Amino acid sequence: MSTLETPPAASVPQFSPEDTDVLVVGGGAAGLSAATVLARSRRRVVVVDAGEPRNAPAEGIHAFLGHDGIPPSELLRRGRAEVARYGARLVDGTAMSAETIGDRIEVTLADGTTWSARHLIVTTGAVDELPDVPGLREHWGHGVIHCPYCHGWEVRDRRIVVLATGPAAVHQAQLFRQLTDDLTVVLHDPSALDEEQVARLRALGMPVVAGPAHRLVAEGARVVGVAAADVVVPADAVVVASVVHPRSALLAGLDLGVTDIEMMGTVVARAVPADPMGRTTVPRVWVAGNVTDPMAQVVMAAAAGTRVGAVVNAELVSEDVERQLTAVG
Repeated sequence: MSTLETPPAASVPQFSPEDTDVLVVGGGAAGLSAATVLARSRRRVVVVDAGEPRNAPAEGIHAFLGHDGIPPSELLRRGRAEVARYGARLVDGTAMSAETIGDRIEVTLADGTTWSARHLIVTTGAVDELPDVPGLREHWGHGVIHCPYCHGWEVRDRRIVVLATGPAAVHQAQLFRQLTDDLTVVLHDPSALDEEQVARLRALGMPVVAGPAHRLVAEGARVVGVAAADVVVPADAVVVASVVHPRSALLAGLDLGVTDIEMMGTVVARAVPADPMGRTTVPRVWVAGNVTDPMAQVVMAAAAGTRVGAVVNAELVSEDVERQLTAVG
């Protein structure tokens, strides 16, 4: 067999919950990448996934070299197959609580099942809190978007409305203006922008319409406008700034803490703090992906998971060496 060929599929591991080296909670790009690195290092790995990926509404993933346009569900299907091929165990379920017991972390799932591992990697992602405007949630990920690098190309040269809920709207408007000449800003929050900011946008050729926005106007699955004040502003896509929150019931029980991330004086996200390697303040607990880096795209989350997986394996190697030396000395 060539050294570049994929090895035969490993048999499904039968190790018990007490024999697990690493438990990965969250089966998205970050979690599956971490699990792949660890399983390829012959670690006994379990991935627990609730099946609630943040990007599920999106039609495709972009800016991921070699995978551009792939549906999120297809990327996860391939990832799960790869992880299983290297012998990791996949468990469908929701992790509800975790506690440190000696030199292990014990996690309890919603069905009462418990798993004990030497290290825990939390990659449960994040959830987006949208402005309270009827219709936004229903079209989130399609006609309602937030990231020019994720969705911008798909709405190029179309009518775009930026829903201003804070000063970050200026940043969004300038980014999306690169992609279209037909961009309007609707002041959903009347105090979102000051007079100088409004004047600058108008000087750049971007109309600013008084709000607030009452509802999204759609024809079936297609966005056609935003009802604001006494007008309907035509739109093929609506840009909003969500507030991103880390997802996981485990966080409170582990006392990992959550920090605010601000942009122009406004909280735009919250995240679990960690060092560059994903190490948290709780020993043996690690994080990767949107749970700690809420602005990371899929490719960045996957890279972070790969890095954490490698660092955790190195930690395990050090532990194993010390145990062996203690046993013989």
